[in-house]
Amino acid sequence: MITRRLFLKSSLVTIPAMGLIGNAMAARKPKVRFGVVTDSHYADREPGGIRYYRESLEKMAEFTEVMNMEKVDFVVHLGDFKDEDTNRREEDTLKYLQNLEAVYAQFKGPRYHVIGNHDVDSISKAQFIAKVENTGINSGLGYYSFDKKGFHFIVIDPNFHPDGTDHNKGDFEWFESTVPQPQMDWLKADLGATRLPTVVFVHHSLYELPDETMHVENSAAIRQILEASGRVVAVFHGHCHREGYSSINGIHYTLLPAMVDNSGPENNAYAIIEGFDNGDLELTGYRKTRSRSYPAT
Repeated sequence: MITRRLFLKSSLVTIPAMGLIGNAMAARKPKVRFGVVTDSHYADREPGGIRYYRESLEKMAEFTEVMNMEKVDFVVHLGDFKDEDTNRREEDTLKYLQNLEAVYAQFKGPRYHVIGNHDVDSISKAQFIAKVENTGINSGLGYYSFDKKGFHFIVIDPNFHPDGTDHNKGDFEWFESTVPQPQMDWLKADLGATRLPTVVFVHHSLYELPDETMHVENSAAIRQILEASGRVVAVFHGHCHREGYSSINGIHYTLLPAMVDNSGPENNAYAIIEGFDNGDLELTGYRKTRSRSYPAT
């Protein structure tokens, strides 16, 4: 658990972020509030480049402590929850997953996971799903949806080969991701069944990034489904370990920075997102994460 000093330090970094939100926005009462974090990559291994794998346990403890104190309605992790060490043993990777999930479970409310490519490195997708909690979701699938306080939320799983088979125990390339047709059919039907403003969570980006191949390969087709529904306000991604934003045909797409990158609590990264009656969203960034406004269109 974090110390009082660490928590106070964390609280202070939100003050300038909240200052970016207009007075009118800040005065409104949100319908729903949820915490979001991505790319913790926890493993008991030495740092690699700017990734400080072991520190994600303490950073995640800070996240859950702040979310509990803020009394958010739920939390969601956008993928690459855990990692592996250089030996790549299944039993060790499962241990890293269980250790971080125990810290994530300190949040006193519903919690959800988006599957990232590193979540299926030396374990299977089925093993990952079996060892984490997606509150109230019992499908055994990596994609699902739920409603919360007047908003609809969708989790997409792009960890598939182009032929529709699952990424499994390292059988993939980090830049290869596809949403297969059965999941696209489900997505279209799910959006057609809701009348609520909708937020989508997916690990890989649904829009092309300059000089990168880190987006879902059939992202244009997925965006068409989202746009045709007329319900989707915003999509939140991880994977790229940096911030980014694009507005495409009335939908806000945001990349969030990685928890694992750089040493020390000051380099943690997470956010609280609030949803309002008219579908507007407000993101308050903590630590490295920048605050943003997402007006509904």
